[in-house]
Amino acid sequence: MQSFKKIKTIITPLDKVNVDTDQIVPKQFLKLVQKSGFGKFLFYNWRYDDQEQLKSDFVLNEPKYKNSKILVAGDNFGCGSSREHAVWALLDYGFSVVIAPSFADIFYSNCFKNGLLPIVLDEKTIEKLQQEIGDVEVDLENQTIKTNSKTISFDIDSHKKKILLEGLDDIAQTLFYEKKITEFEKQSKTPSVL
Repeated sequence: MQSFKKIKTIITPLDKVNVDTDQIVPKQFLKLVQKSGFGKFLFYNWRYDDQEQLKSDFVLNEPKYKNSKILVAGDNFGCGSSREHAVWALLDYGFSVVIAPSFADIFYSNCFKNGLLPIVLDEKTIEKLQQEIGDVEVDLENQTIKTNSKTISFDIDSHKKKILLEGLDDIAQTLFYEKKITEFEKQSKTPSVL
């Protein structure tokens, strides 16, 4: 997992609430066994018509958002089933940050396990961000979002922040305790004396 420090890019506004994981990546595309390759299926039913042509009226299909790394969405983002593929699709497409008023718990947890930064902000701030023109900087270390006109602070659990800053997935976190694990294994193999 790559470490996260700062991102500076335009925002992609997704003005929808209750975006569930099946909308993020539909179930028919869950056949891949690796974490890559899901980006082309992101919001598939919204991005493509019945002939698999891009729909001109969907925000991700607008050329100006092509290299955006920040998605700003509505309330309850990532609800529905607990598929980790939804986070993989967002990352594979190119997003590094998702900002919303709230997230489904499992989706929120999966973000940190895979290196995607979910930020919770109030609805009024979200509405203003969705209208922001120009680059926006997300600085995880300082927990700030800088627009052309202001700086917004955001909260994040210190452990989750550390995971992203250091690029630690579950395996890397476990390896911090390798010495203690080895020590425990040695002790458990030693026969006890009565």
